[in-house]
Amino acid sequence: MTDFPTGGASASVDDLLSRLNLSGDPLGLGGHPADHRVVVAMSGGVDSSVTAALLHHLGYDVVGVTLQLYDHGAAIAKKGACCAGQDIYDAKRVAESCGFPHYVLDYESRFREAVIEEFADTYLAGFTPIPCVRCNQTVKFADLLETAKQLGARCMATGHYIQRVMGEQGAELRRAADAGKDQSYFLFATTDEQLDFLRFPLGHLNKDQTRELAEAFGLIVADKPDSQDICFVPEGRYVDIVEKVRPGASRPGEIVHVDGRVLGRHEGVIRYTVGQRRGLGIAAGDPLYVVRLDAEMARVIVGPREALEVDRIRLKEVNWLGDDALVDGAPVRVKVRSTRPPVPAALSVEGDEIGVVLARGEDGVAPGQACVFYSPDNEDRVLGGGWITSTGGKALDGVGRVTLIG
Repeated sequence: MTDFPTGGASASVDDLLSRLNLSGDPLGLGGHPADHRVVVAMSGGVDSSVTAALLHHLGYDVVGVTLQLYDHGAAIAKKGACCAGQDIYDAKRVAESCGFPHYVLDYESRFREAVIEEFADTYLAGFTPIPCVRCNQTVKFADLLETAKQLGARCMATGHYIQRVMGEQGAELRRAADAGKDQSYFLFATTDEQLDFLRFPLGHLNKDQTRELAEAFGLIVADKPDSQDICFVPEGRYVDIVEKVRPGASRPGEIVHVDGRVLGRHEGVIRYTVGQRRGLGIAAGDPLYVVRLDAEMARVIVGPREALEVDRIRLKEVNWLGDDALVDGAPVRVKVRSTRPPVPAALSVEGDEIGVVLARGEDGVAPGQACVFYSPDNEDRVLGGGWITSTGGKALDGVGRVTLIG
């Protein structure tokens, strides 16, 4: 076996893999690794690069695939993005240095249709989108997954921080060991069929351990910073993307208090999100927050903090990963934002209408975001989730009944 420098001292990669519980067959495919072709989705970042290098070192028949997803001028050169420009080049260099084949697939038109245009339309509808979930749901875990099968792969591996564990009824999705890097919120739409084919070998590691592996493998991306913003949005200016994709679709309107008073004007609901306090462009004695966005009437409704609290959430496109059927009143834990911890709730199932009832009110719950279900006992297993379409609560219900003037 080859020795690489790690942590400033000479150490065997295999010793490191043993310490990190990555020796043998971390993909659970059985037999000899060389008998299994594995497609690794490579974004050009350190996580996916380590995943590819790791599996190649263990002897799997690795094929690296990078998707070219967008070409928005300044976005290509933006550091910390993925799937464009420098990042594609980095993925290629990693594959070349390790010695496994690498392919770049042009998915720009598919990505524009499934992610970018949907992103713009969601903002214009007064919702707050999560394009990373849509990308996983459509392009990566649907289109790319099928391409991997066509290439004869036994599975597709990614660098996501989430765990796939075999349970009594099949593969289960569980949160990453490192809570600070856990990506389960963004992967709630992964189906049982997809989960059978996917593998996440880094899910039990923390980021420091991943970078230790990158250094051990001598990867050029070992010190590359993590992606932070939405990949196709230069400098976080999402309004520019919406106006470019749907020119002239946004229109100005009124900023209205929940009591019906018109407080000012705005340049488009796409510039606001539920829970926002700063940058409202109005003068008020008490702090005001965006409570609701009425895209049809081009109105931004604001109010005091208590008007934000909701305890009922209605969902669409629900993906269920539990062992048993969806049952009304079943206890779960839910996350309504990626940065928040799971909170107690109960499923609400009325025919085809599915939602949750929160045990206590949450504020800043924005339609367009995801509501992700977790096991109620230890909050560890991901049970699925859905897209938030509407919310309700004592204070918010009052907003719905008020007659807006002006």
